[in-house]
Amino acid sequence: MASEKKAPLGSIENPIKLNDQDFKTLLEECLKSGEMFEDPTFPAEQKSIGMPEDPDPKKAIKWQRPKEISENAVFVEGTTGTTDICQGQLGNCWLLASLSCLTMHPTLFVKVVPPGQSLSKPYAGIFHFRFWQYGEWVEVVVDDRLPTREGRLLFSYSHTRHEYWSALVEKAYAKLVGSYGSLKGGNISEGMEDFTGGIAYSMDVSSRTPRVLWRSLTAALSRGSLLSCFIEACSYKDIGQVTGDGLIKGHAYAITDTDKVKKASEEVLLLRLRNPWGFIEYRGPWSDKGTEWDQLDKAEKDRISLKKREDGEFWICAEDFSKLFDIVELCSVNPDTLVEGNTPASPSSPASTSLWTISEHEGIWVTGSSAGGSRRYRKSFWKNPQFELILTEQDQPDEDDEDDDEDDDDDEEEKTPEEKKRAEKQKQKAKQCTVLVELLQKNRRRKDKVHFLYIAFHIYKVAPELQGMCLSSTFFMKNRPVGRSGKYQAQRGVWRKLHLDPGNYIIIASTYRPNNPGDFFIRIFSKTGNTLGTQDFTCSSGFLPVMAAPPLPADHVRVEKTFDEEAGPDDRLNAKELMDLFNSVLEKDYHLPLETCRQLILGEDTKGRSSLSRKQTEALLSSLRALQSTFFQFDEDSSGTMSPFELSTALEAIGMKCDGQVAQLLTARFSSGELHLPFYGFVSCVTRLRKLFALYESETSQEVKDRGINAWLLQFLVL
Repeated sequence: MASEKKAPLGSIENPIKLNDQDFKTLLEECLKSGEMFEDPTFPAEQKSIGMPEDPDPKKAIKWQRPKEISENAVFVEGTTGTTDICQGQLGNCWLLASLSCLTMHPTLFVKVVPPGQSLSKPYAGIFHFRFWQYGEWVEVVVDDRLPTREGRLLFSYSHTRHEYWSALVEKAYAKLVGSYGSLKGGNISEGMEDFTGGIAYSMDVSSRTPRVLWRSLTAALSRGSLLSCFIEACSYKDIGQVTGDGLIKGHAYAITDTDKVKKASEEVLLLRLRNPWGFIEYRGPWSDKGTEWDQLDKAEKDRISLKKREDGEFWICAEDFSKLFDIVELCSVNPDTLVEGNTPASPSSPASTSLWTISEHEGIWVTGSSAGGSRRYRKSFWKNPQFELILTEQDQPDEDDEDDDEDDDDDEEEKTPEEKKRAEKQKQKAKQCTVLVELLQKNRRRKDKVHFLYIAFHIYKVAPELQGMCLSSTFFMKNRPVGRSGKYQAQRGVWRKLHLDPGNYIIIASTYRPNNPGDFFIRIFSKTGNTLGTQDFTCSSGFLPVMAAPPLPADHVRVEKTFDEEAGPDDRLNAKELMDLFNSVLEKDYHLPLETCRQLILGEDTKGRSSLSRKQTEALLSSLRALQSTFFQFDEDSSGTMSPFELSTALEAIGMKCDGQVAQLLTARFSSGELHLPFYGFVSCVTRLRKLFALYESETSQEVKDRGINAWLLQFLVL
């Protein structure tokens, strides 16, 4: 019988195991030994809390298992619901609001909280959960020791105080990002995306009328979206302030349902919200204390399961919601949910069956190499990672589709009237490839600090003759983007839905300022076939013929004189003697250290000797003069250094073309992470490359040739 095909690694069926911890193996080991699981990778210690310890002994944290906190402790009590989650002493309402939304979608919930877990037999104090992380699902194993203070859970707890699944999900997510402290202050969209793998985005409440907004949110809920909302705080001091209506500024609420009721002849549109704190509720019309409910018959109240209790959950009418709230956060598991339609208010409405294809890629911004900054940094913007997007087929646009590709200004200059007119004309043109591009920065929530870079992406149309080429600064100076994510934003992700003609495009992912290092993840959803790949090419070298310039007569005389005076019986010069010779010719700022001269010797064919002949020295001096001349073009302030961003351009000027990965490695190795590359670093780089290109040419192994020059360079540059 053929073995069942294993699901791909990183899928929900076969998630990546954080810290290589396998839940089933660990559970069996604990059950066999009779010992409770204690997680060595996320210990019950202050460092897992990730915040300063309170000096007051009465406020000491004690780690306890659920049954030690409550005799009646259960993993799940009955069914999971929004009121299972209450916020503790941690500013992570964004995470808990996302979790509240998740409980409304059982099929999504079981992806995060695998079924079959309990605090009764078989029980060994070990649990597992799954989270989406940049294109992959990751399984996180935790023990059930939870931080408590004076016998109560310090962080998330359930309304009944007996249920522990939400506290354990919170612990698993804290482990994933480093500590509980790393969960402080976040964007709801982060939690929503990590619980679903969907696309999260914000909607300005004032951008729609109350009726249109209610219809949009109803449609999104019926299609399986997670929804949350908040009131913007004008200042840091306003965060947490309770308004006269009982609403909290700067605080995340989950939107869990919509409905409409008849009040006399009037139709009232309602939204159901939940405060993750589990208390402090809205006190306005249609709230739990609202007299409006008295005018409805019992059947109508029963139909919408009205519960008048302080559990954090309440109803609000669409009119008041639009007056009181500022932002709605949505997370769509299917890109079709992003379509603004007239979906009927029915939970049974079928989800769209449009087929979307997904392309994903990881990238990195490296200081001095691929962290080129925004378009205003013209000399380095082109160095940002370039991704080629090929759209091959047209699709029919949705009639109700919002025009999401408006031309937001980010770092642009003001457009002329002619450009504005042309842009408007371009907008009206039917663009028939629907694509959604999302850029996420990775691992910025670490060690109790959150530091998001300002990020954005730009999309450029590429002419057929430029297909497959890495575009230079000249291209970006002459061409405007056809799409962009909008203003640079300091949040985990930015996205934009666009309608593009079939053809070839380049996507540039960038930070606002150059030299901001970081990792990122980019994904594209399209309704047609698309190809997404890094825009790299095969390295090449025409170095030897380019550099074979005849020596200057004066240099010939100088070399002859030095050899006559300094060379030993073998008529050769060692590294120290070569250094003195070369530095007597080169400009002062361009002098070479002894180590670089040793590298120059190793780059020549010396038959194992650590010295050079007259002919080799003369040719090398000629090459150094040519390199100095090239380097001088890129030494803009005459400091004897150049920007590492210019390294690949300078190499190309002498006939060496390197792809993005190789250029990154060269920058890291020869500029040592500094923002200024000295001449000797450039010389060492050229020497190393020249030798590697020559060795590759002389290589006879077909396997090596099949792998290509790029793989060869990457293999040996790290040595």
